[in-house]
Amino acid sequence: MVHLIAVWLVSALALWIVAQIIPGIFVRSFGAAFIAAAIIAIVDAIVGPVVRFFALPFIWLTLGLFRLVINAFLLKLASVFTPGFEVHGFLNAVLGSVVLTLLNAALRYLVFPTPGLDWRTF
Repeated sequence: MVHLIAVWLVSALALWIVAQIIPGIFVRSFGAAFIAAAIIAIVDAIVGPVVRFFALPFIWLTLGLFRLVINAFLLKLASVFTPGFEVHGFLNAVLGSVVLTLLNAALRYLVFPTPGLDWRTF
């Protein structure tokens, strides 16, 4: 349970940082980012698999690049349901989803370092 809350906090921090970097994404406060991170996770868990299933031919044809469009759509959809979190424009949503994904992965790696390959294993 503590791990889940820590991951949630890291995701909220990543979203708050993205709102500071991308001019078309606004988060009123860290509390709004905390709620928005939960809404993003819920939208991605419920709507995401359905959209990805129906978009599978486009994902395949574009070698996975269409997932950027899907992630932008899901981010914009989550902003509709979250007070204090706004995404203006689809290009900002695409850029925001890319930066959010990269930043979230980097922050999770810093907070929860996983043992990886070491140079001594070769």
